[in-house]
Amino acid sequence: MSNDTLSSPLELLRRHKLDLKKSLGQNLLIDTTHLARIAAAADLAPTDSVLEIGPGLGALTHQLAARAGRVVAVELDQRLIPILRQQFADQPQVSFVHADILKIDPAEAVHAQTVAEQPTAPPSSPYKVVANLPYYITSAVLRHILECAHPPVLAVLLVQHEVAQRIVAQPGDMSLLAVSVQFYAHPRILKRVPAGAFLPRPKVDSSVLRLDLLQQPAVPGVAPSQFFAVVRAGFSQRRKQLRNSLSAGLASTKQQADQWLHAADIDPSRRAETLSIPEWGRLTHTVRSAIGDGKNANLGNFA
Repeated sequence: MSNDTLSSPLELLRRHKLDLKKSLGQNLLIDTTHLARIAAAADLAPTDSVLEIGPGLGALTHQLAARAGRVVAVELDQRLIPILRQQFADQPQVSFVHADILKIDPAEAVHAQTVAEQPTAPPSSPYKVVANLPYYITSAVLRHILECAHPPVLAVLLVQHEVAQRIVAQPGDMSLLAVSVQFYAHPRILKRVPAGAFLPRPKVDSSVLRLDLLQQPAVPGVAPSQFFAVVRAGFSQRRKQLRNSLSAGLASTKQQADQWLHAADIDPSRRAETLSIPEWGRLTHTVRSAIGDGKNANLGNFA
């Protein structure tokens, strides 16, 4: 191992005269206990491929490399790439990609690095995602990895504690974010991580969130685009009753919205945060049956 491999993030910052960029949300997790717990939460085996988003200076990467057969780490900050490659020069199973994760296909990123060693590896080979996500891109990254053509089998993410709580919410306190994640995966909070475990210290605590991707759709027989058209309409005026938010969001009348809700066995006076995923599914089926393929001129928002 090189000397850099044994260095702490703080030592590496000093040696390479680096300043962490607030604009990139660079808060490095430096507590080794929490780093080990995150890696362990992914249930990694020597046969696993892992996509790490935002490796920083490689503290979590070390933990992943000790458990998985291949680690592909995507880093946006060009300054860190040479340092990372130097640290892991003696570990060929670890590779680094300079890219914006939101602009590349996650599965393709893993496959491109894997195929160099395994030319016959299929493009849709299973992989896992592990990441310490900057707070400002959490929702965008979640959507990106969950909606891609070949999503991971599971993801272990370090996110802002409040965001983790919103994601695992139950009916009565649901949000568009909670519905969006739970449509694709079963989320659970594994561990709260205090702000003091990071460098620099953020203003809030984080949580380790595990997402187990659903093998079968949460709402069978419904196109995600149609499902989320209804859900977005329902949350478009969150403080209002569903009859009002649906009619506004789907360019329909309140009478039509009432009919859809009654047909789905949902009280029109309820609010969006009270609905469960199955109820959203019933409502989507009802709306789709009522308006067909969504080409009705008065219902142009259903697409």
